[in-house]
Amino acid sequence: MTTLKQAWVIVRSEFHGDRWKLLWALLFSLVFMGYFSAITGMVIDDSLSGSAGRMLSDVLMITMTLMLSISFSRRTMKYLSEDSYTRMLAYMRALPVPAAAILCKRKLNVLFAITMNGTLYFSLIYLISPGIRSELPVPVYLAFAFTWVGYGLIVSGLYILIEFSVSGKVYFWSISAIMILAIGAAGLVHLGGGNLMLASVAASKEWGLLSPLMWGALVLGVLSLQLFSKWTIHRLKSRDLV
Repeated sequence: MTTLKQAWVIVRSEFHGDRWKLLWALLFSLVFMGYFSAITGMVIDDSLSGSAGRMLSDVLMITMTLMLSISFSRRTMKYLSEDSYTRMLAYMRALPVPAAAILCKRKLNVLFAITMNGTLYFSLIYLISPGIRSELPVPVYLAFAFTWVGYGLIVSGLYILIEFSVSGKVYFWSISAIMILAIGAAGLVHLGGGNLMLASVAASKEWGLLSPLMWGALVLGVLSLQLFSKWTIHRLKSRDLV
């Protein structure tokens, strides 16, 4: 059996064993993404009209993009108090499957989370925000959304590496540090007179679904996921879970 098939069997068995897990993830993502998509939509509307909120639009887009690959499950909610990721990894290591299958299973989870969260987040923004609908036709908005999804994919490989390398508390502070650094970078861009959100809008308007910014982000996302996976597999084989 190939690594991908082994990983898919594990993922499918998890959902068959706990169907409420999928429902919980869908409901939590709907509430969470719905709330922040409403706020983001209003801020982007203001930014596009030139009135205010340009720095805030970058902060919101960056923060939410960094969270697209996070699956909102009970395991995720308990990773800080119970170190659920390490416990899950210890259980997976006890199964008669290679480390590559465990890593592949985690990448499938990332793709599932990005697909679900990204679809909810960007779809709701477009539905809620009349300014965005008037400024960005559907093909242009798709290019805009996929650009930011690509950014989320870039960091997902790093998340997996950290998740499989450290305890829950260290994972929490590491992810927090990544968000602070990303927001700080957006602040520097703002001080320099730029805006990341408006730059992605401009590229999407000019190129549509042929946007080099969109394709560059997606390609870098795939390469990043693969590169960090190579590092993670070595860490996965050697990490002491006791």
